[in-house]
Amino acid sequence: MTKRDYYEILGVTKTASGEEIKKAYRKVAMQYHPDRNPGNKEAEENFKEAAEAYEVLSDPDKKAKYDRYGHAAFAPGSGGFSGSTNVNMEDIFSQFGDIFGDDIFGSFFGGGGRRGGTSRSHGTRGSNLRIKLKMNYEEMSKGATKNIKVKKYVSCATCSGSGAKDKGSIQTCSTCGGSGQVRKVTNTFLGQMQTVSTCPTCNGEGSIVTSKCNVCKGEGRVYGEETVNINIPAGVQEGMQLSLGGKGNAGERGGMAGDLIVLIEEEAHKELQRDGLNVAFELHISFPDAVFGTQVEVPTIDGRAKIKIPPGTQSGKIFRLKGKGFPEVNGYGRGDQLIHVNVWTPQIVTHDEKEMLNQMNESPNFKPQPGKSEKSFFDKVKEVFS
Repeated sequence: MTKRDYYEILGVTKTASGEEIKKAYRKVAMQYHPDRNPGNKEAEENFKEAAEAYEVLSDPDKKAKYDRYGHAAFAPGSGGFSGSTNVNMEDIFSQFGDIFGDDIFGSFFGGGGRRGGTSRSHGTRGSNLRIKLKMNYEEMSKGATKNIKVKKYVSCATCSGSGAKDKGSIQTCSTCGGSGQVRKVTNTFLGQMQTVSTCPTCNGEGSIVTSKCNVCKGEGRVYGEETVNINIPAGVQEGMQLSLGGKGNAGERGGMAGDLIVLIEEEAHKELQRDGLNVAFELHISFPDAVFGTQVEVPTIDGRAKIKIPPGTQSGKIFRLKGKGFPEVNGYGRGDQLIHVNVWTPQIVTHDEKEMLNQMNESPNFKPQPGKSEKSFFDKVKEVFS
């Protein structure tokens, strides 16, 4: 099924501000909220679709990727939307609850709060982690799978993340009765209005730990290490970020884990230079090879390739190897390799060599005679990047 345009889903333009995107999402989400459309599967899918669009467009980095690559920027492994249109409804409420506000839900949905008690936070969400990952040209060109050891907070194995000494050390909160919410009814001239807020006693968890775990001291997590499998798509560049949902620090007392943000760093190549999707190589040849022509071997990101240098090649000539550059991230395009020819001029010559050069210099064939067909430096640059 073809995914709809995120801007179309929220009814905004690409130039919309963050606040305009937020207001548009709130409007669409309220329209298709499951509590307003009970049993309506289409409305529920529209609600999830709007949440997906908002997660991308409300994040400047993700929005920039989407504007450039479209939905391809968030294919599996590329670090895009952490869920999909099959995302769990509870995750939507937990991530975007601040967009609506508890009082709004209480007012509109008659005290139901967020659907079926899904607003219970179950501990504190873990923080995001950032790591740097160096990649060489070949890995960037073909994509790679990396297994990285990450030092972070992990769930406590002793208490299974609950933070309690044992099962009997967890009690239902008496203030909210386990719902994680407290409700307040206010009489107004419009009638009774019910508001819902987070329980101040259990902080929305619905339960209280009476005796803490001896290992994690009640946090439900300990500092440790985890091996994370990272799939990097082909075509990534220096400065790109991949987001792995739930691979950051573990939350306290069973709270959701944060995300792992992977910053791509480029490992310098000893012979090649990258320019976007293109690759550049400086080729130095001797004066006789420039006159008579030759065949040389040049490095590429896929190995080595042979190219033919025709007789009479001028210094500054640029050869292009089509499709020998980097691929687009999750796309079909591919850059080229550009080979810039430099005719090497010796700085030290022997007496005999000097004599030969003087003889050649007297020959009319060695006098510079650029023809009209010779392109200027600027023409060559325009040709390469056109």
